[in-house]
Amino acid sequence: MAQLNGQDLRGFIKERQAKQVRQLKQQYKLQPKLAIISACDNPTITTYVNLKKKYGSDIGIDVDYYAVKQQDLAATIDSLNKDNSVTGIIVQLPLQDKSQTNEIIALVDKFKDVDGLSSDPIYDAATPMAIIWLLAGYGIDLKGKKLCIIGYGKLVGEPLDKIWQKSGLKASIIDIDTKNRDEIIMAADVIVTAVGKPGLLKSSQVKKGAVVVDAGVASEKGILKGDAEDAIYLRDDVTITPKKGGVGPLTVSALFDNVIRACNAGIQSK
Repeated sequence: MAQLNGQDLRGFIKERQAKQVRQLKQQYKLQPKLAIISACDNPTITTYVNLKKKYGSDIGIDVDYYAVKQQDLAATIDSLNKDNSVTGIIVQLPLQDKSQTNEIIALVDKFKDVDGLSSDPIYDAATPMAIIWLLAGYGIDLKGKKLCIIGYGKLVGEPLDKIWQKSGLKASIIDIDTKNRDEIIMAADVIVTAVGKPGLLKSSQVKKGAVVVDAGVASEKGILKGDAEDAIYLRDDVTITPKKGGVGPLTVSALFDNVIRACNAGIQSK
């Protein structure tokens, strides 16, 4: 089994970002700051918030965390939109009431929407960009390949599909209503799964020589797991992200790339 290890690629990106942040501070006297807002208390969110705090500290970007009730989200976002010291804002999903997701995301100033989740984003969504970086970093050419996205969520499936479409690539989308899903998945050369259901992708659905990017995240008995079942990792005829250190490390890198870009955009607008 060949692995797509985002951890191996992250060091080069992190070094470049640290230099960019130092330049912002030294040349322009600017301190980039990311504000993370959460209205849902669960172990997965806590894990990812801590990762972002650590990464920001490593490259010199301040990270402020706001744990609020869902009814207070609008007021918190409005305050951060008006705060000139805040470079970027992300609403850590999922929300307690998921039906309000689009409404809440739309409240974030588009120039501070570093998650790229608004209807007309300036910045590309972090996880899709991480997937693109990961595939490119390992020299996987997508042209002429059959692509499949399992799950059409706000964070991964939908924005990844849109980015690929802009690049002239077309992916088959698998969701709960898709007919002949097994046949579609089995025909795919590159499979991206992002549902958050452990064991969802079966080894029997993955053809020989396929590339699997597992961006699914779920907590099972306190352990974070992806969508791919364990049997896939026993095969030597597939290329797959590792159970830990695949897309995740580059997702954080891509997010902070957007924070740096937002800070630079502020300089250019002056």
